[in-house]
Amino acid sequence: MKQVVGIKFKETGKVYYFDLGDLKLREGLHVIVDTAMGEEYAIVTVPNKEVEDSEVTEPLKKVVRVASYKERKVREDFKKKEKEAFDKCLEQIKQYDLPMKLIEAEYKYDGSKLTFYFSSEKRIDFRELVKSLAAIFKTRIEMRQIGVRDEVKRLGGNGICGRELCCCSFLRNFETVSIKMAKEQNMSLNPSKISGNCGRLMCCLKYEHNVYCDKLKGLPKIGAEVKTQDGIGEVSAVETLKEMVRVKFRENGETFFKKYNAKDVVVIKDSNKHDDDKIEPENEEDLKELEKLENLEKEEKANRENK
Repeated sequence: MKQVVGIKFKETGKVYYFDLGDLKLREGLHVIVDTAMGEEYAIVTVPNKEVEDSEVTEPLKKVVRVASYKERKVREDFKKKEKEAFDKCLEQIKQYDLPMKLIEAEYKYDGSKLTFYFSSEKRIDFRELVKSLAAIFKTRIEMRQIGVRDEVKRLGGNGICGRELCCCSFLRNFETVSIKMAKEQNMSLNPSKISGNCGRLMCCLKYEHNVYCDKLKGLPKIGAEVKTQDGIGEVSAVETLKEMVRVKFRENGETFFKKYNAKDVVVIKDSNKHDDDKIEPENEEDLKELEKLENLEKEEKANRENK
């Protein structure tokens, strides 16, 4: 077991474990920590805690000290200057006519570095831009390209559910999402209905996927022939979370439907119609858009693995 403290560099950022040494740290305390890129400003989110050795990455970086009043004041002063830095960088981008979208300007807590986050569909040669910005701000300049998911995470917003976006509230890591996940969750294969604010497949499709997969193992598939208390019929729809099935009956030339708890029906013959890998959107345009989303997911996965 190791004694650690959990810290965040940003409010919506990932929690990292650090060696707290002899310090006694409470939640919400501002601290200076040692990182691969030098000392950084952070906030304690998980106070002194014991964790298994397997949960930490060695060598564990240390919390250097609690941030002093002067350090907090300097950081606040530089945070106020970020809007001005953003506007000036935007002017320079227009002057150099660069195809990039500026997202955010961020000063290091002591002003020793100014980072500009941007998005672009291609690689940008921003060497002249960096020289110009360094001359204006008299500090080290870093340009960091981010993906559209990271862009929305930084900007914030609400999802179609009406709640704050998952990436802005609790989701720390982006994982690959597939169209198949939407299909297995009985969602409409309409790109506009399964895409988030970032224009990519909704992240909730991924972290809810395992729940659906576990439940689907015990449910009959669409097209399966089942025996019910009202006779033999065919499963026409499955409500996965409720564990309900809708069964289609044909009697005297008429068709009617009834709902049952999945535990109350017996599968006589499994479905030979249901193809888990086949994506069947409503029209050709949706199919093209879905294929585009799938390709973007693969590209972004490759980019994350190469970083």
